[in-house]
Amino acid sequence: MTVSLQRTVDKMRGMGGISYFCRMASLAFDITATANNSRARAGKIQTDHGEILTPIFMPVGTVGSVKAVNQQQLKQEVKAQIILGNTYHLYLRPGTEVLEAAGGLHKFMGWDKPILTDSGGYQVFSLAANRKIKEEGALFQSHIDGSRHLFSPESVMDIQRSIGADIIMAFDECPPYPSDYDYARKSMDLTHRWLDRCFRRLADTPDKYGYTQNLFPIVQGSTYKDLRKASCEYVASRNAAGNAIGGLSVGEPEEMMYEFTEFCTENLPLDKPRYLMGVGTPWNLLEGIDRGVDMFDCVMPTRNGRNGMLFTTQGVINIRNKKWATDFSPIDPLLPCESSRYYSKAYLRHLFIADELLALQLASIQNLAFYLWLMGEARAHILAGDFSGWKSEMVTRLKQRL
Repeated sequence: MTVSLQRTVDKMRGMGGISYFCRMASLAFDITATANNSRARAGKIQTDHGEILTPIFMPVGTVGSVKAVNQQQLKQEVKAQIILGNTYHLYLRPGTEVLEAAGGLHKFMGWDKPILTDSGGYQVFSLAANRKIKEEGALFQSHIDGSRHLFSPESVMDIQRSIGADIIMAFDECPPYPSDYDYARKSMDLTHRWLDRCFRRLADTPDKYGYTQNLFPIVQGSTYKDLRKASCEYVASRNAAGNAIGGLSVGEPEEMMYEFTEFCTENLPLDKPRYLMGVGTPWNLLEGIDRGVDMFDCVMPTRNGRNGMLFTTQGVINIRNKKWATDFSPIDPLLPCESSRYYSKAYLRHLFIADELLALQLASIQNLAFYLWLMGEARAHILAGDFSGWKSEMVTRLKQRL
């Protein structure tokens, strides 16, 4: 144990916090295989709503809906194993009273598989012009009606209890890129103090709906290695069910994101799932897996899909381009997705040009099905022992503009 980690543990014992030090560890994670010449690993997360095979991508269902895709399609075509909801948005609409009356988000939206909720820290970060951060929490102005609200670590834990996700995220401050060292250090220290309060609140409140909710702390520290290392050690000391890497993919160069992702995975526990928040392109995901990440989320597949950008097994397609107007081949015949194999590129282009709503659905399904297929392929190649060579070939292929 490092000196700084020992000080953290001693500090927690002194503040009476050791009683919740090892709480929230009911989520099980088993590593099935590791890759040769890589940090990549294939694993299995077990939650009360089912298992998740890793590496995994989580479709983003911000307000209890993955945009343009219904829950049956998520299961049958996309093959989603877990989806993500957002505390900030669900708190504002429909509100915790409605969610509690429904019996939690699972029942409200008709989804019986695992759910992860983002704590809202990133949304507070993105509302920089309309929020004020202080020790108590973050005071922000609603983007819907201008009303003012305070998010504290305690209230965010209470809201996530009401939402009822299987995996809940600690409330953190996400510093912008670039941040000067002093700001990044103060922000990280605040995130750690908020984390203590998150654990205390969960220790003092029961699971709401008869199943366990597991807290993931978030590593911060901007692009300073000493801060990232200190944050990894602090987070690791909590012995949580899993750990997240935050504060990346916020404008820093891609290579820097990879560098700090790897640095964090080197300093986080081997036996806990690692979640890289808000990332990213298909090649970002493969590079993250290569560096030891197990879980990802991003709005990119659905957002880009709604704008006509398709991620496919052969590369990137702008389906609005005229070159696809008479291409009657399937959207992506290699995907195990009925829509991608049934409808043609020409038809999908026609739907976009005609502003038909079906275009948004088909493109979103294509991109999400591709992301989940890619995760399954990465897992298969880790298990087969040839991940590194496959990954290098796939990164080159997937970056092609068709």
